[in-house]
Amino acid sequence: MAAGKGLRPRRTHSMSELTLVIGNKNYSSWSLRPWLVLKQFGIPFTEIRIPLYGSDAKEKILSHSPSGKVPALHDGDITVWDSLAICEYLAEHFPERPLWPAQPAARALARAICAEMHTGFADLRQHMTMNIRGHFPSKGMTPEVVQDIERIQAIWRDCRTRFDANGPYLFGSFSIADAFFAPVVLRFVTYAPVLDQHAHAYMEALLGLPALQEWIAAAKAETETIPAFELYR
Repeated sequence: MAAGKGLRPRRTHSMSELTLVIGNKNYSSWSLRPWLVLKQFGIPFTEIRIPLYGSDAKEKILSHSPSGKVPALHDGDITVWDSLAICEYLAEHFPERPLWPAQPAARALARAICAEMHTGFADLRQHMTMNIRGHFPSKGMTPEVVQDIERIQAIWRDCRTRFDANGPYLFGSFSIADAFFAPVVLRFVTYAPVLDQHAHAYMEALLGLPALQEWIAAAKAETETIPAFELYR
């Protein structure tokens, strides 16, 4: 069928077309997720970093994101905000890159655990804020946080048991699911809870990614301090 009679030609992107607006790398777990997807899959983009809670931060973010929050992705005249929506947009527009697992059952599971991470684990988020420059062993371990950690380990254990023959990540090869749990890995480095062997092996694999190491190095080089995320200093 010819283009113009029901099929739209595949869209291509220029090298500088995508722009990702993010917050502080030390603190912004939501920003890390799409940033890591873009980096790991070799999708070119321009980064705009806006330090959170600065005197004019809200105005600057609103100029890029209608929600007033980061991250936000600009693709020409299209704006996508919310980390999960951005990742879905990237998967749709770069189908040649395996952002989601190829097998339908694995892909469904990956989407389910991303959605659970996206909307759940409120106690972990509250008591173990992402703070890459910090080191607070055993802090924040409320009973509710312990339950969140147990659930996260169960997810990782289930995925690794099913897909470990295909590689070291949750579904063998790196996918959006790994990007969604990357901030949790960084939290576990900061707060050092007791974890099982599956969790430690998975964390080692994810921390070995050059892209994640790049983010960590940039976070440690930042100079801003946000008291709301410095719970234990």
